[in-house]
Amino acid sequence: QVQLVESGGGLVQAGGSLRLSCATSGRTFSYYAMGWFRQSPGKEREFVAAFSWSGSSTYYADSVKDRFTISRDNAGNTGYLQMNSLHPEDTAVYYCAARTSYRRYDALNYAYWGQGTQVTVSS
Repeated sequence: QVQLVESGGGLVQAGGSLRLSCATSGRTFSYYAMGWFRQSPGKEREFVAAFSWSGSSTYYADSVKDRFTISRDNAGNTGYLQMNSLHPEDTAVYYCAARTSYRRYDALNYAYWGQGTQVTVSS
């Protein structure tokens, strides 16, 4: 099993940047594929970004493509989500998640979740 803890959220002005971190304990991302999701009040949890199962490819929601970058350290201990050019509509709780499934877009395919970190983008 893996335990996930996110950090790095906060309040930022529109156009600013934040980098979220996802620290693992127990097993690392060497055993799982990592993804990031977000959830705003009154909305369903939505896919943001993910690695392929092999870790060689990355995938992004259209709404964050070319602004967000998913990455992880070589040891697989920590994952990251670099967020640039933030918009007020990016405001949400962001969750790190781990899966053993090849299916990357559906939250139901992720067995392990962090507690979430709040990102608030002011206009």
